[in-house]
Amino acid sequence: MSMDAAWIQSECAAHELPWRVRVEEEIPSTSDALRTAATQGESHGAVVFAESQTAGRGRRENRWVTPRGLDLMFSILLRPTEPVALWPRLTTLAALAICRAIEEELPLQPEIKWPNDIYIEGRKVAGLLAEVVTTPQGMALVLGIGLNVNSREFPPALADTATSLILALPPNVQIRELDRPSLAVRLLRELDAQFQHLSVGFLDAVSQVRLRSWLVGKQIRATVDSQEIFGRALDINQEGHLILALPDGSLKTLTSADGVRQVVSA
Repeated sequence: MSMDAAWIQSECAAHELPWRVRVEEEIPSTSDALRTAATQGESHGAVVFAESQTAGRGRRENRWVTPRGLDLMFSILLRPTEPVALWPRLTTLAALAICRAIEEELPLQPEIKWPNDIYIEGRKVAGLLAEVVTTPQGMALVLGIGLNVNSREFPPALADTATSLILALPPNVQIRELDRPSLAVRLLRELDAQFQHLSVGFLDAVSQVRLRSWLVGKQIRATVDSQEIFGRALDINQEGHLILALPDGSLKTLTSADGVRQVVSA
């Protein structure tokens, strides 16, 4: 089923959502498109979906593989009125929103691999990337999201680590193709709901994130400021940061990290 911008927009209006939606058949990057639009004065709430991306990316400029017409790739332009110091919370809230959208639509139990990946049964199904943009109208944030929906095959390098919603469904659920437009609307509804907690209610959101944490309790390694560290993931703190117990017994708070991966099972 193709993405129908008019239908998605009508559903957003019906639910009084702030989003203004457009769908591109092919585009290098939805996030790059909104970064450019932001510098040209685009206002809060612009959303760009793509049926195909030729230069989608994740953290560390990793390429996000996006086969045409199977998955959900989109970006949102945000101009929060809250202090910029609170904006890192948006990654936590967006991750929770993705999980809740999946849970509402399907019999699946997604987990959050801090800071910005969504896993199902130990395989990555979604990722998100938040980028701050300086514009003549002030600071803005572009949030890019990629969710594997109907893909059934992945490149060899990802075959053992990636999954999609259709592949993760229980054997007793027989569905040939998931409805991407309906799932997109659910995602936009959940994102709007969670973003209301950027300043008020964030602690409750963090509690929900803890319940869905894939990392907590595991021994991990991560790259922080170009240095590799090892430790046990203990908790998610009140700001959504990861608390790590190091081998020497000290605790380290990670506000961000690259290459976070499990090294030993809990």
